[in-house]
Amino acid sequence: MSSDYEVVVGLEVHAELKTESKIFCGCSTAFGAEPNTQVCPICAGFPGMLPVLNRQVVELAIRTGLALNCEIADYCKFDRKNYFYPDLPKAYQNSQYDLPICKQGYLEIDADGHRKKVRINRAHMEEDAGKLVHQGSITTSAYTLVDLNRSGVPLLEIVSEPDLRSPGEARAYMEKLRAILLFTGVSDGKMEEGSLRCDANVSVRPRGEKALGTRAEIKNLNSFRALEKAIEYEAGRQIAALEDGEKLVQETRTWDEEKQVTRSMRSKEEANDYRYFPDPDLPPLRISREWVEEVRASLPEMPDQAQQRLVSDYGLPEYDAGLLTLTPDHLNFFDQAVALCQDAKAVSNWMMGDMTRLLNQNNMEISACRFTPAQLARMLQLIAAGTISGKMAKSIFEEMFDSGEDPERIIKEKGMAQISNEDELGKIIEEIIQAHPGVVQDYHSGKEKAFGFFVGQVMKATRGQANPAIVNRLLKERLNREGA
Repeated sequence: MSSDYEVVVGLEVHAELKTESKIFCGCSTAFGAEPNTQVCPICAGFPGMLPVLNRQVVELAIRTGLALNCEIADYCKFDRKNYFYPDLPKAYQNSQYDLPICKQGYLEIDADGHRKKVRINRAHMEEDAGKLVHQGSITTSAYTLVDLNRSGVPLLEIVSEPDLRSPGEARAYMEKLRAILLFTGVSDGKMEEGSLRCDANVSVRPRGEKALGTRAEIKNLNSFRALEKAIEYEAGRQIAALEDGEKLVQETRTWDEEKQVTRSMRSKEEANDYRYFPDPDLPPLRISREWVEEVRASLPEMPDQAQQRLVSDYGLPEYDAGLLTLTPDHLNFFDQAVALCQDAKAVSNWMMGDMTRLLNQNNMEISACRFTPAQLARMLQLIAAGTISGKMAKSIFEEMFDSGEDPERIIKEKGMAQISNEDELGKIIEEIIQAHPGVVQDYHSGKEKAFGFFVGQVMKATRGQANPAIVNRLLKERLNREGA
């Protein structure tokens, strides 16, 4: 990508709110039901049906706004956003236009080696549309099916200012925002299920230029990787076009995951194209300061606060603390394990290393882990006591992950206890030394590999169960006596 240009990115994130019923009716919001089975005359847009606002939606919006350092409006209203699309049965979407519930917030990210404050323009409530099921790619599908189960599911649209300057910053912002939504309990953040979706507004401009370039909106990016790759490709496409003397047009594009390219869908609408007007069926909302303060008092520890606590209380590096606070489930697992074994760095290392590797390999969330923080703590205590070695622990850990069995039971069943008895190890060492006098001479003549040979023979004789530290000490003592 040319260094003569600056990439400018703003994100519009749609988060499905964690309610049991939809925003204006009592239909279920559960994911995965048979198509068109969670629909009623209200969310299907039948004429004459009147919406009734779900109070919990408003509370979750306030909760999110406070976590994002936003101003919470005393007065807000719903508007009709008019457009025609096959998944929008009313031909308008209930949203908020000029008077949103939350505005002028920010969040801080760590990306590309620096910390940055990203401004949030607004967060507003709206209803989701239905879902179009394409037979293949949206741009090549021969036909499309409509599922209205998602129609009327409550959303919060969170709109950033164009403060992001790279794909890496965009990903960091999205990861941080997801963490906040998870910590507050506002959304389940499952991008693979569509409950967290992102539209990226991407433009480029000559470095040093203040005016924004012509933007393209990339719709419905549903993974961090897709977000990063789509911005990288789109910025490169725009720069190449400008350098070839082409004029960019404002448009809506889609990300083709298979081809790893963005594709044009349609020209980009402006606000006046939607003909917003206040919804006559939904009265304006007046939000009391008492309600706002009640919600503020109920907020849990936020990711930034948790990171600071892990660094100050346990001396963890900021990198570790950042990964351990990506979700509340990670943080809870860590806190529970550390409370039992008192070795924060060891817990962190196992969680960030083998545990993350196995979760990724099995496409699992940490909440689905079969073993408990207490079992991890006991395994670490067994390592510290010399009952098992670090190498043995890796095998035991994988068995714990697969079966959920206690480490003590795995050790007993597989005969994996570490041998630390010095008399027992001394006899094994003596037999090996007596059997290899030539290697003893090599050791005393300065050949370093000779010592490694003896260690290997001891490990072979004990099937890897000998305590390495004790073996090394006893071997040196015995070999040094031999040469005295």
